[in-house]
Amino acid sequence: MPSKNNSLFQLAVVVSALGFFVDVYDLLLFGIIRKPSLTDLGLSPEEVLTQGELIISIQMMGLLVGGILWGIIGDKKGRLNVLFGSILIYSVANILNGMVTDTTQYAVLRFFAGVGLAGELGAGITLVSELLPKEKRGVAAAMIASFGILGAVTAFFMKEIFVSWRTCYYIGGGLGLVLLVLRARVHESMLYAQLKTQAVERGNFRMFFTNKGRFLRYFRCILIGLPAWYIIGVLVTFSDQFGAAFGIDGIDPGKAIMFLYLAIAFGDLSVGLLSQRLQSRKKALFIFYGITILSSTLFFLQHGGTTATFYVICAGLGYGTGFTVVYITMSAEQFGTNLRASAAISIPNMVRGALPLIILLFKFMRNLLDSYVTGAWVTGIILMAIAILAAVKTEETFGKDLNFIETD
Repeated sequence: MPSKNNSLFQLAVVVSALGFFVDVYDLLLFGIIRKPSLTDLGLSPEEVLTQGELIISIQMMGLLVGGILWGIIGDKKGRLNVLFGSILIYSVANILNGMVTDTTQYAVLRFFAGVGLAGELGAGITLVSELLPKEKRGVAAAMIASFGILGAVTAFFMKEIFVSWRTCYYIGGGLGLVLLVLRARVHESMLYAQLKTQAVERGNFRMFFTNKGRFLRYFRCILIGLPAWYIIGVLVTFSDQFGAAFGIDGIDPGKAIMFLYLAIAFGDLSVGLLSQRLQSRKKALFIFYGITILSSTLFFLQHGGTTATFYVICAGLGYGTGFTVVYITMSAEQFGTNLRASAAISIPNMVRGALPLIILLFKFMRNLLDSYVTGAWVTGIILMAIAILAAVKTEETFGKDLNFIETD
């Protein structure tokens, strides 16, 4: 029986890792092929920037909606239903994305892709957290995240290998449909199966707002993750704009994203192992916040630098951003089994969905200060300060027993 259980555990980790790999490929693909795809649709350089900001914001709104939807489904109908349904939706949306002829179609399909993409990581980490012994949860989550992040690297190389940006979307959709077949062998969480036999309300999203302590737990988990999407969605997605402001020509946003995510893969694995070594999620989180702050400082000090140095700093930003796996794991561990999927799926997507607000704050600051660069680093200071304050107030969850439920 132990060997059979170990096989089931390993299969759940492998399939969740592959799922997140495809998720990240599709999630970051627009950022990587933003310029060639929008240029091919006939947009001017200025429209490529403004429409790019709009489309990525719409995609993130899809993630926000999907995070709530899939979280509720995960607690009401099971973790596996999320893993099947979400990948089907974003795979079909990405195939259709390869057929768009204007920016309206592009934006609508990126919204639906966002809805589908929202369920993948949170559902996978919830399932693995409930299947594995508590002493292995952090490392398993780090393995899922670190392998999955390589999807961004693959997306970049697909862009380099295939001339057509449309082919990149077809590949992403095809990979998702293939993964559906592998998911047929994954079993449901035992904790969730036991919960279904009890007369307990599951997946009631309003419960996050009916209890002050529970609401603060939820809200803090969201705030902890904000710096990650400031790094990804502002500094690196629009790295060509920053490169021009720094006097560095030839910065390719796709290549910057590739270096960022390659480093995030190592950061995810490192922070998982570090939290295991320190027996603390929070200590590992603060150490990686420090790395993020250092790399962000170097990013804004590279006026007149080289493209090579720029990409190295993007990698440093990525390594620090590896803290994402800690806050997602903490999100799953903070809440009872009847709300765990709702929390673990919706929280990272609330963070992703906050990107339009982050971009709005950035626009406000750059207009107020009349400087693209100054507006960016002031925005970063605000978001990092908020995240640190939230993390200080957040409960340590390392080794926490997850066999509990949330009640009114």
